[in-house]
Amino acid sequence: MKAALLIGQLACGGTEKQVALLAQGLRDRGHDVHVLVMYNGGHWQEFLREERIPVINFRFRRGSLFLPQNISAFSSLVKWLLRAQPDVLNGYLLRGNVIGAWAAWFARVPVFVSGQRALTTVTGFSQCISFPLIRLSNRVTRLIITNAESVARDVAFRQRVRPEKIAVVYNGLPSSAFEAIPPADIGGTAPVVLAIANLHRYKGHQYLLDAVARLWNRGLRCVLALAGEGPERTALESRAHRLGIDVRFLGCRTDVGALLARADLVVHPGLADGLCNAIMEAMAAGKPIVAPDAGGNRELLDGRGLLVPPRNAEAMANAVELLLGDRALAERLGRSAREWSRTRLSVDAMVEAHADIYIRLLQAAVTSRRPAQKSKRLAVFWQPPNDDR
Repeated sequence: MKAALLIGQLACGGTEKQVALLAQGLRDRGHDVHVLVMYNGGHWQEFLREERIPVINFRFRRGSLFLPQNISAFSSLVKWLLRAQPDVLNGYLLRGNVIGAWAAWFARVPVFVSGQRALTTVTGFSQCISFPLIRLSNRVTRLIITNAESVARDVAFRQRVRPEKIAVVYNGLPSSAFEAIPPADIGGTAPVVLAIANLHRYKGHQYLLDAVARLWNRGLRCVLALAGEGPERTALESRAHRLGIDVRFLGCRTDVGALLARADLVVHPGLADGLCNAIMEAMAAGKPIVAPDAGGNRELLDGRGLLVPPRNAEAMANAVELLLGDRALAERLGRSAREWSRTRLSVDAMVEAHADIYIRLLQAAVTSRRPAQKSKRLAVFWQPPNDDR
């Protein structure tokens, strides 16, 4: 099977990591894999090149001012697909899904699959023209793969997608995530509260800073370490200065395991994640975790971490204070999270699920004279759970 994975960039990020792990896993199973990048590379591009997995950059540009350049980049993408003739193209995130769907349509790629990995209502997909674009692209998409039941429900309801056109495949953790690693040197002796997330507004860092400020007002001095980069950094730095708390902005880091080894607990304040990679990695490291009850966090942490109402700094502060004060509870939750993630979040299972989906869809496309209608006769990939969540 020849597969191509299309994503906007390969910098630090959970989806980018999963794309790299999927490409590596498919290659190791004998499939021909290319990773297609729309904008720029980054850490995971270097990883893929070290693994000798081809990475092709089409040099799209962000912004309406670059329409001529983007038309040329789209034409280059279509030409590459026509020349390479992949069996499957898997797009990721908004731009990869929209651009990939129509590039695959023009190039007559047998199977186009989209990867939707966050809640549409929070990340802004439903704003302006983005939501109509993704719904239109869904019409030429054979299957939507989500990484959490919560995202599948969101896609089915808000985008009006049939359940048989949605599959749920959990993210995967490599075995290295469970290995013991010496702790990073962050400095100081105060308890370290770690958050690993790029600095975007929908990641909810502003509520985390307010929660830590409440702890400081109660006399509980802790260090807040933020690993990640993004457009909100300047605003968050100003907010931390006004609040008078100790926040370490660590930037994009590749030594996540060492940071987790140093952390006393992990808080992930994100409001839109499907199955959050940062939470998964903290679970594998056996760390106690606090997160909003949003997206796929309950699927990961129900009974294995503390869930708090979204956008509620007071509740978040109370949960952090509880875990820092009750080490027995913190250790029990961390141990439970580690054991659960070891059995449920295998990277091998993630790769095998994708390969199985690709092959099933490809077989259906090859044997059908009208591939666009074949999806109605496919076995149901996903059914909404019978609960009221």
